[in-house]
Amino acid sequence: MNHFRFHSWCPPKAAFEAADELGFYYQVELPHWWETRKGEGHDAASWAYLEAEADRIVEEYGNHPSFMLLSLGNELRGDFERHNALVSRLREKDPRHLYTTTTFTFAKGHGRKPEPADEYFITQYTQAGWVRGQGIFNEVPPAFDIDYTAVSSYIDIPLVTHEVGQYAVYPDLSEIGKYKGNLTPLNFIAIRDDLKRKGMLQLAPDFTAATGRFAALLYKEEIERSLRTPSLDGFQLLQLQDFPGQGTALVGMLNVFWEEKGFMQAKEWREFCNATVPLVRLPKVVYEHGEVIRAQVEVSNFGGDLSSAIVEWRMLDNNGREVGSGQFGPRNIPSGRLIACGAIEVPVSASRQAACWRLAIGFAGTDYKNHWNIWVYPKPLARIPDNVVFATTLEEALPALAEGKRVLFNPPIKQLSGIDGKFVPVFWSPVHFPKQPGTMGILCDPAHPALARFPTSAHSDWQWWDPALRSKSVIIDNLPVTPIVRVIDNFARNHSLANIFEAKVGRGSLLFVSIDITTDLAKRPVARQLRNSLLQYAGGESFNPELELKAGDLEKLLIKSSK
Repeated sequence: MNHFRFHSWCPPKAAFEAADELGFYYQVELPHWWETRKGEGHDAASWAYLEAEADRIVEEYGNHPSFMLLSLGNELRGDFERHNALVSRLREKDPRHLYTTTTFTFAKGHGRKPEPADEYFITQYTQAGWVRGQGIFNEVPPAFDIDYTAVSSYIDIPLVTHEVGQYAVYPDLSEIGKYKGNLTPLNFIAIRDDLKRKGMLQLAPDFTAATGRFAALLYKEEIERSLRTPSLDGFQLLQLQDFPGQGTALVGMLNVFWEEKGFMQAKEWREFCNATVPLVRLPKVVYEHGEVIRAQVEVSNFGGDLSSAIVEWRMLDNNGREVGSGQFGPRNIPSGRLIACGAIEVPVSASRQAACWRLAIGFAGTDYKNHWNIWVYPKPLARIPDNVVFATTLEEALPALAEGKRVLFNPPIKQLSGIDGKFVPVFWSPVHFPKQPGTMGILCDPAHPALARFPTSAHSDWQWWDPALRSKSVIIDNLPVTPIVRVIDNFARNHSLANIFEAKVGRGSLLFVSIDITTDLAKRPVARQLRNSLLQYAGGESFNPELELKAGDLEKLLIKSSK
């Protein structure tokens, strides 16, 4: 990161002096946000003040080398003829800086293309499509070769992505004790008390860790997609630290005290957000046995020229054993370019079990390195064990349970009551933007025997994309069960949610699954492997649920009983 955006304000002299010494660039903005619409209601006095303030900013701070960029404000509406005229006048007054009319806008007829006076363009989408993951991650299957070239290459001025990220992290309630001044974190206290009433306070640290790690993975892919796009000239995160306003927007890798939260350290962040970043183009994240993993290795280098550089790569299985390796170079890698280094090919042996592999790429003798997880699964669909009933309706499930049988119950998602499945977590704040599904990823114990054949971390990762989107998070607030796969609800609701749980029902044993592991399995290797793992568990000795439910409890989880 080489520049700092001041969202709708201008920093003081001391900040410019510090940036001059550090070699850091600033984007300065007028104290201007969401101006009233053009025409009736226009405040002429306010606009006169803003024009005068723009002149004062340029005159007072214009000689600072750190003063590189100036925007008239954040997400402006109003009179764009007037905005363009002011930018044109400022360019004539002091052409040493780059100017833009607005840091993005939602105004009708604007925002998707540069304004006539813009010297650079900040947006979240162009006329051709999104240039940040918010509009893509939930819609397009995950892959590490996606970039924004197709929707940005025709823009003929520098293009910067607006407010990348904004993936919410569950509150770290241990921060309550850090407030020792005039502020009291009433929001955190309310969340803590709500969790305590609902019997989930002990889960709060795990919620923070799982949602934080998930958010970090999304930030990583957001930034790498930008770096993989030659026609994209920069990106701006909304911010690195949490924002306590607008209903509590905990989108930072750092807390409000600018401290690390524990799930992402600066060293790991620099793997994908640095002057020099190894990158990979991989067309998907899930492979089946018998396929060949083919990838292109690239380097984004905006540091110094690298001479006689050697790029090394290794593919490791989930036990740390090497399944492939190689190197490219030595070669010179110039500054300011995205450089293609070479191709990787690694066959996925048909004899292997389901696994999570790791591709690591780095520069020999340097700290420049990066890594990605890749999942490999066997092709066969496991048969249903003789001692397990696979049921999709209550008519099948309840009689089998009454007879003392083992039942894996996977009702159609449309028949389930609960919260619609979504892969990406809460955007910004569930209070400020309440009309979103509002979940925050999964939490599970990777060592649970139900997941023995389904390699996973405790948090959501890219292999959960398909299961998440074809699921329903059932509300188990009043059920005495502990989820095998829990869905973390947002802190404004704090429901206890589940995708997978087990229970005794009458004389039988139930494994309840609200992820679709029934349909289109030939095209859905992740769902198929999850089903295989759950079936093996349901038919094995370790499946022995202790907590009890009644048949009526199951009926309440469905919108309409299948009876």
